[in-house]
Amino acid sequence: MTHSPDHPITRSADPLVLPRLYAIIDPAQTDGRSPVDVAASLLAAGVQLIQIRDKHASSREFCESAMRVGECVRNAGGIFIVNDRADVALAVDADGVHVGQDDLPVASARALLGSAKIIGYSTHVLAQVWDADSSTADYVAFGPIFPTVSKKNPDPVVGLEGLRRARQATRKPLVAIGGITLENARAVIEAGADSVAVIRGLVGAPDITRRAEEFLEMVKG
Repeated sequence: MTHSPDHPITRSADPLVLPRLYAIIDPAQTDGRSPVDVAASLLAAGVQLIQIRDKHASSREFCESAMRVGECVRNAGGIFIVNDRADVALAVDADGVHVGQDDLPVASARALLGSAKIIGYSTHVLAQVWDADSSTADYVAFGPIFPTVSKKNPDPVVGLEGLRRARQATRKPLVAIGGITLENARAVIEAGADSVAVIRGLVGAPDITRRAEEFLEMVKG
């Protein structure tokens, strides 16, 4: 079964094909707009893949927020991913979880969520990409590609050349993250990324729907 990058993901035995735009909702970056309102704006533009992350909320708050956003995404036929917390992803029946180097290991997240769920894995150096390639992760995120303000203590910038090397290091779908803007998104795709993950440059825009439409146009094809 072949999946179009412009349509929702359906899990199967085939390799995962990601939409070109991977939107991440972080309440710290949305200028006070609620995660549900942001999700609705993204979905109105045709965004098909949305992750929610919140480094500051309590477990209860995050679970409640994830439940509401997940319902919004599901009703629109999109794919919903929870950042960091496999337990929350399980509780709200998200489509998957995205884990980092300091989170639950991929194998443990897989044991908790099962084979049908999507698991993404953050990497920052080639050794981590190689490790991710041999794991049961469905896709590998790599970055930061450019300087970013979305993290307090970001890893060293890898640049487009680092992204090209990461592309050679894994057969899995590769998501580029970190400092991606309308101006550089196309170059990131051309350097080998299957998808671009955007936070501030997307959910921090005055008109989120319009900005999402611009991103989708920039990375399509």
